[in-house]
Amino acid sequence: MKYPISEELAAKLEAFRAALEAATARRLSSDGYSLEVHAGNWECTVKVGRKYANVDRGRSGCYMVDLATQEIFSIKGYGVIHRGHRFGTLDTINEWDWSDYRAVKLAPRAA
Repeated sequence: MKYPISEELAAKLEAFRAALEAATARRLSSDGYSLEVHAGNWECTVKVGRKYANVDRGRSGCYMVDLATQEIFSIKGYGVIHRGHRFGTLDTINEWDWSDYRAVKLAPRAA
C-alpha cells in the first residue's frame, strides 16, 4: 500500500465500503435491475491517498473520507472534497441510508 494506515482505520473503511455496496445492491435489486448484468455499477472500492480515502461506486467517485477526522464527504469532482455535504463519520455509518445517489440520514429509533 502506498500510504499506510492503521488496521483500525482500514477495518472501518472496509465496513463503510461493504455497507455502501450492500445498500447499493439492495436498491438496484429492488428497482428491478439484474445485479449480474449491472455488476460494475454497484461494486465499491476504496483508494487510500495521503489525506483522503476515495470511495468509488462502480466506475465513479462517490465519497471521500478525511483520514485524520474520519469524516465522510461527497465529492465535487474526482479527488475534490465537498465540505458542504458531510455524512457523519466512519463511526456513524449505520445512522445513514447509503442506497441512493446521496446518503440520507435515518430517523432516530425510539428506545
